[in-house]
Formats: sequence, structure tokens, C-alpha cells
Amino acid sequence: MHKTSAWPLALIYTALIVFASLFPFDGWRAQGIDPLVFLLARLPPPYWTGFDVVTNAAGYAPLGFLLVLGMLRSGWGRGAVLLATVVGALLSLSLEFLQIYLPRRVPSNLDLLLNIGGTLAGALSAALLERLGALDRWSDFRSRWFVADASGGMVLLALWPMALLFPAAVPFGLGQVLERLEAALIELLADTPFLDWLPLREAALDPLSPSGELLCVTLGLLIPCLLGYCVIRQMGRRALFALGVVVVGVVLTALSAALSWGPVHAWEWMSLPVRVGVWGALALALLLVALPRRACAAVLLLALAWHLALLNQAPTSAYFAQTLQIWEQGRFIRFYGLGQWLGWLWPYATLLYVLLRVSRRDAQT
Repeated sequence: MHKTSAWPLALIYTALIVFASLFPFDGWRAQGIDPLVFLLARLPPPYWTGFDVVTNAAGYAPLGFLLVLGMLRSGWGRGAVLLATVVGALLSLSLEFLQIYLPRRVPSNLDLLLNIGGTLAGALSAALLERLGALDRWSDFRSRWFVADASGGMVLLALWPMALLFPAAVPFGLGQVLERLEAALIELLADTPFLDWLPLREAALDPLSPSGELLCVTLGLLIPCLLGYCVIRQMGRRALFALGVVVVGVVLTALSAALSWGPVHAWEWMSLPVRVGVWGALALALLLVALPRRACAAVLLLALAWHLALLNQAPTSAYFAQTLQIWEQGRFIRFYGLGQWLGWLWPYATLLYVLLRVSRRDAQT
């Protein structure tokens, strides 16, 4: 039996699938549709696209992979592929049934079959990698690179690239929630005496200056580097990790821009302040590679607090609102709520994780 991050990742990924399948979670009502209609409908359905086929199959493959990986790492190898496939099938079937009650979603037997096929493909991939010895090599790699209690940090690091796919008003600016939180509270408390209790702003938020944008970009890239430093053992490996974080961050931000505006505009977000911020983040990350893990956690807390304060004192732009409309409609509807919540919550989850990690160490000393 080995320590594994597969179980928490599988649980989180299941929650993400539920989000992507049922978003926007409103308008629930019985539509007078027989639950068996979509199961018995002809294949293929009248309306389907290659994008739907790819996303439905690929979307469930990581779930099958993580479930089998968790079972294999926990010493439960017999029947792991079959059990993972059954779990994926039951999850997909349940969500397709629930979509009957959502006017903006359409249940489909093709989606169900693709989800099952994706789960099976992911499960078989994990079983094959185990047979080839790749998972044992991963365990060796993990023990060399990461500290023993690195699971939580590794899960957060695995989620960070996914959070970047949702368009942000400032590149790498995850956690900008103040405006939306204020609007949600005003709507919730409308026509109640509690509305007067809200500490509403007397003046509009000021846009970020170029130097403020530069600082946000720098901190946004430095934060995952510092999070990695909290669980990575050696200086050289930290330096490689920091370089990888910057490369992955830049590539995925470009991919997000390409998905939102088209491939021609994939790099238009790379303004001068952003370029300087990216290089500044890499330079700072390399300067901090020798910092002890406890000191890394302290610097990470400061960076998170500063980053979130800067972001939430600035408004989102009209162009950003237009980008969100693109994601809310059409093919991105299934990813909108998923990416949105990841982008909002990732820095706060990281903040909580680091606080718990530091407090746990204090209790042990």
C-alpha cells in the first residue's frame, strides 16, 4: 500500500464532473419527459458535434484513471477496472437523468456511452501503466521529489492549470470575487432590512495601473511556485519546478485566450506589464529556491494576501464581461461553472491549506 493523491483527486474530479454536467443549476422543473426516452433514442442523436464527442469521452477518462490508480495504490487491484467503469457509468447515468429536469441541458444516450467509454479507457490506461511498472516509478519519483505529507499541496498544484483555463480579468489573477460577491449579496438581501447592513462602497473601484497589473501577474505566478516549494525537497528540483510552472501558466493562459477569442488573439494578453511580471516571477522564484519550507509557507501567505487584496480592489473590464458571455453560451456552457469556481476558489483553498499546514507543524513542535 502506498500513499496516494489519487483518492482526493478522484473526489474533486467527480465534483467537477457534476458541476460541468448540471451547470447552471437553475430552472429545475418536471418537463413531462419520460426518463427512458433518452436511453431508447436512436443513435446517433439528431444534434451532435465532434466537440461533444471528444469532451464527453475525454472528460471521464481521468476519473477512470484516478479511481483505478487509487485502488491499485491502496492494494485493491482485483476488479479495479470493472469497478471504476461501473462507478463512471452510474455517475453518468445519474447526471443524464438529472438533466431531464434542467431546461438548458439535454440528456443523451450518446453522451452516456461516451462517458462510459472514456471511463473504461482511463481505467485501462492506469492498469496498463501499473503492469508496465510506471506507477512504481512514479512512487519512487514522488518520494525523491516531495515530502511525505505532500498530498494536499499536490492536489492544489494539479488543479491550478485547470483554474487558468477560465478567462481572468488579469492574467494569472485567480480569486477576483469581490464585485460578484457584492452583487450576489445585494440580490440576496434585496427587499430585506439586512440590505442596509452591507458595507457598500461609496466610490467605484479603480482599474489597476500598469505597475499594479505587473505586480498581480508576478504574484499570480509566484504563488504556485511557493506552494510547490512547501512540498518539494531540493533546490535544483525547485528550480525546475518553477520553470515548469511559468511555462505551463503562459501556455494555458494563451490557450484560454484562444478558446475565448480565437487562435489569432492567443497572445494579445501578453502586454508589456505582463511580460515583465512573468520574468519577474521567474526571477523571484529562482531567488527563493533555497528558502526553508516553513519560510516558504510564510512568504506564500504574504503573497496570497497581497495578491487577493490587489485583485479585489480593481474592477473587471467590459471586455472581460464579454468574454464571460462567450463562455456562458454555446460549447463552453459545460465548462463555465466548473472553471469559474476553480478560478474563484483556488487561492482561498491554497490559503486554507497553508494555514492548516503551518498550524499543524506548530502543534507538533
